[in-house]
Amino acid sequence: MAKDRQEPWIDVTQEKFNYDSDYFVIPEHYEEDVGNVLIPHGLIMDRINKLAQLITSEFNERLTVCCVLKGGHQFFADLVNAIKKRSTQKGKTLPVSFEFIRVKSYHNDQSTGKVQISLSEDELKDFKDKDILIVEDIIDTGRTMKALLEFLKDYQPRTVKVASLLVKKTPKSNGYIPDYVGFAVPDLFVVGYCLDYNDYFRDLDHICIISDKGRAKYALQ
Repeated sequence: MAKDRQEPWIDVTQEKFNYDSDYFVIPEHYEEDVGNVLIPHGLIMDRINKLAQLITSEFNERLTVCCVLKGGHQFFADLVNAIKKRSTQKGKTLPVSFEFIRVKSYHNDQSTGKVQISLSEDELKDFKDKDILIVEDIIDTGRTMKALLEFLKDYQPRTVKVASLLVKKTPKSNGYIPDYVGFAVPDLFVVGYCLDYNDYFRDLDHICIISDKGRAKYALQ
């Protein structure tokens, strides 16, 4: 019997992925601020290695990897390290170059419909005829990423693909799905592995559900 086709990501649900934090090493300063562990660090790293395998199987020429700051930098670093250890279909390592960008398309909680990007016009023009991989931590509604991809078309890259560690299963989604996805997660506020809440929890290795106490403790006054 043929195996049913699976979605190209790990579907995280609270029923299947919801581990008591007592089983894991949680920094002492966050012990009361997180609920259960949703994705342990080891599973994150293994999934990143698989994504690196998929990426190197599809590219042979120099790849420009663009890290979306701040949240994407840990995923970016681990993904690039995994890519450097793998060979392409031609049996060669894949040359990579780096860019670091900040992207904004919201004013407070409302989309403006226009993207603001931290790269200069000359830096953006350098994307012409290049293979671009945008690395993001999480896709929520998808509006910002779709606006960014539309914006980059004017600079005529050869290809643009997106790798996101997480995609949130939310009714607010516009249906956008990246080319490479690590995990699809419930519509919850998650922290850790550089995902933050008001700039806290970036130093937590696992991806966890924030507790009510943690949400109140680190809320902006």
